[in-house]
Parts: sequence; structure tokens; C-alpha cells
Amino acid sequence: MMEEDLKLISPGEVRVRIAPSPTGHLHIGTARTALFNYLFAKKHEGSFILRIEDTDVERSKKEWEQKIIEGLKWLGIEWSEGPDIGGDYGPYRQSERREIYSKYIQKLLKEDKAYYCFCSKEELESQKQYQMSIGEPPRYSGKCQNLSPQKVKEYLKAKKPFIIRFKTPSKKIVFQDMIREKIEFDTALFGDLCIAKSLTDPLYNLACVIDDFEMKITHVIRGEDHIPNTPKQILFQEALGFPQPKFAHLPLILGPDRSKLSKRHGAISITEYRKDGYLAEALTNFIALLSWNPGTEREVFSMPSLIKEFSIEKIQKSGAIFNITKLDWMNGFYIRQKSPEKLTEYCIPYLVEKNLIEPELEAEGLPGQFYKIIETGEKISLKRLEKIISLYQERLKKLSEIPELTHFFFKGKLEYDKELLRWKDIEDKEIKNILKKVKKILSKIKSENWTEKNLTNILMAEADKIGDRGKILWPLRVSLTGEKASAGPFEVATILGKEKTLERLNQSYDIL
Repeated sequence: MMEEDLKLISPGEVRVRIAPSPTGHLHIGTARTALFNYLFAKKHEGSFILRIEDTDVERSKKEWEQKIIEGLKWLGIEWSEGPDIGGDYGPYRQSERREIYSKYIQKLLKEDKAYYCFCSKEELESQKQYQMSIGEPPRYSGKCQNLSPQKVKEYLKAKKPFIIRFKTPSKKIVFQDMIREKIEFDTALFGDLCIAKSLTDPLYNLACVIDDFEMKITHVIRGEDHIPNTPKQILFQEALGFPQPKFAHLPLILGPDRSKLSKRHGAISITEYRKDGYLAEALTNFIALLSWNPGTEREVFSMPSLIKEFSIEKIQKSGAIFNITKLDWMNGFYIRQKSPEKLTEYCIPYLVEKNLIEPELEAEGLPGQFYKIIETGEKISLKRLEKIISLYQERLKKLSEIPELTHFFFKGKLEYDKELLRWKDIEDKEIKNILKKVKKILSKIKSENWTEKNLTNILMAEADKIGDRGKILWPLRVSLTGEKASAGPFEVATILGKEKTLERLNQSYDIL
């Protein structure tokens, strides 16, 4: 669709939908489709509808529906009509729309545009195998199309298993895709399409057409894997006298190897991304750039700016590459924008989950301003937790990394190999003497002067005297953290406090 065509859309005219099946988690592909529909609706002051396609009774589950709803809301995608909030065109679950479907299925039968097919599965499979063996595309032969009304009644009375087929006219279907422009199909390749398992159980393509008509959907924005469904749906729309919505088919999301995105590329469900410590705004921003290009170098977009900048004509036709490194970078960027208070709020559940801290409950049963360090039983204030977490704000890519980066703050005694204390090739005796000297210097500093600035000035002056700063800074940092890589020793010592710092220097001396 050209830009001038989009300008003809009146405010409030657009009605789009996302129609997930509650048969599993909400994944990146569905989330992107939902986001693009939402942005398109918002851009044109239209309506975005959530419809649950739960006609697959065996696989559809309420808990999956709930997970989908929670995932979309967490991403900041809200709908104006849906199963949880209702609306003028409900019900919004296909399982609750069987009477509506029955009306249209019977209409097609009555108008001789559909018919009962009593062929067995074995017959159909045999026919399929034969057609494939002679190089023809498999399609139904039309055998049951010519059954007499009496024979149909006889079979129905005998409760012979059946499906309902659509009489597919032989013609060319041409439609203008908003992204891919002109697309053409020859219906002669289809054969007579199966459209329902009974008068109340339509298959996907017919149910979708009926729902879109009943819900007054104006634009259908979905993945390119639905392109083969589009001509079939257009046939049903024509047979039922429905207007044809505008179609837009989004490119596939691909892994770095350009194959279809899967778990082996690091793709997981939206629920798992959330659990893994990705922020909603980072994931939404990242998803938006999977095939949509604003036409500038800009990469960071809030939801309001996405709504303002989004346009269908800026969606590319080729597959979008999923780059986990870029997602991590973007998540780190959004983490760095958080206030210490908000970042701490986000990180605390990860520390609790790893059994490093637990809430100290007040009398009313609500968490107070203190937490308990599980290993030592000590209290730790929310303010001190903020300082610990802020120490790593610049380094975090995911919230879930915080326990591994900060765990030494919540330990009573650190355990590590004495070789970790060694700077270059200095001997144990020299390390001991350095640690003793550092301890002596630190023990003379009054508690009220225990600040990062003061510690830095005093110890850096001592390190400069030695001539090799690493001789002091390396064993000091390892003594305080037990880690090969961590935040700087002065920052860590400031948060640990004088008593805990001296205690850990004693521990490292013992390890040596």
C-alpha cells in the first residue's frame, strides 16, 4: 500500500486483530505481529482486537490463554476489545462462536457452494499418494460433489463420518498486499477445500473469514506463512458476499544462519525472556526493529515514539535477522536508564530466588525496608541493596545476572584458590606482607571517614609508592570479592564497611 493510500484512511476507521491459539507460549513472532497491529491501529486512531482461536479443543488450554494475555500486557500492548474485557462484536473466543459459524456453513450448503464429503481417510490418503506419484499436486477429486440429495440424507441418517467441502471455482485470485504488492494464485491447484468438521466446527480458514467479517476487521496484518491461506480466504469472502480486508504479510524472523528462527538460535517465549531479566520496553523496542526500519540510524524507541514513527511502507520484504547480541545491548541500555530505586525493585526477586536474601516482614505481613542475608542472618537495608546493585548497573545486560555479579556481598566467608590472590609472579610471602600493610592502613581509618574517595586517595598513594599498583589492588580486590573479575576494590570496600573489609583481609591471609 502506497503512502498516499494510507492517508485516505479516516481516523477511527481501522480495525485490526491478533488471533493467537492458546496451545503454547507467546513467542517472538506472534508478539511482533501483535505489536505491528497495535502500532498500526494507534497510528490511525483505530481499534486493536484480541481474539482467541481455541477451536483445537485437545491442545487449547486456559493457562496458555492467560500466559498470552499476560505476555502482551507486559510488553505494553493493550487491546480495546477481547475475551477479558468484552466488546460490541464478541464473543472473542472461537469456542464460544459455534452458533455464528453454523449460520454461515448452512448458508454455503443451501446455496450449493459447499457439500458433504463422506470419503474415508484411507481413500483420501490413497488418492493423495497416487497424485504425488505421477507428479501432480495433491487435491481432492470432487467425488462427493455429485452425490444425490437422497444419498446425502441416507449417509447423514446412518451417521457416516463426514467433512464439509467448499466448491472451489477455477479462477485466478489476485490481491494487492500492503507489503509485497501484487500476489497471484491459481485456484485450480487447490481442489475442493475442506472448510468444516461439522455444522458448528469450521476449520481455520473459514472461521477466520467469518470472525473477521463479524468483527468488522479492515486490515489483516500477519506473518508471510499465511500467504497460502489468503487466496482461500478470499474465495470464502466472495462466496459469502463479504468485503475483502486489506492484507499485509510480514517477513519471517530468521536466525543468524538465515534459517527460520527456533530455540537453537536462542529464541524463547516472552515469559522466559521476562524471567531471564529482559525489560519489557527493551524487548518491545527490539521486536519493533525486526523487519521495520524507520529510515534513520535511530534504534531506541519508546512506545509513544514507535506509534508516531510506525508505518507499513517501512516494513521490509526480506526476512528479519534475530540478533541476541543486539537484544542484550538494547536491554543493557534500558537498564542504565533506570533509577537506582527502580532497578533495585527489579533485581531483588532474582536475589531472593537464588537464596541470597529474604524479606524481613513487618507486623502487617508486608516487606519492610530491610532484608535478611540468608547465609549470615544479618539485616541489610534497602538503601544498601541499592548501592550494591547500582555498582553493576553499567555492566548488566540482563537482570538475572545480578546474583552472580553480587553474591560475594551476601557471603559470610569466601572460598577461592589462593592462586587467585597472586599478582603476576610475586611470592606468597610478599602477598602476605602487602595484605598486612593494607590491613594496618585501613584499620587506622575512622568509620566516619570510610568513604570511597578517602579509601581511593589513601590506598592509591600507597600503591604508587610501590610502583606497581596491581601488587596492592589485585590481592585487595580478590580478598574482598573472591572473584577474578568484579567491581573495583574501593567501591566494594565502601559498601562492605570497615569491619567486613578487615574480616575478609584476615580470611585471605588465612587462605595463603
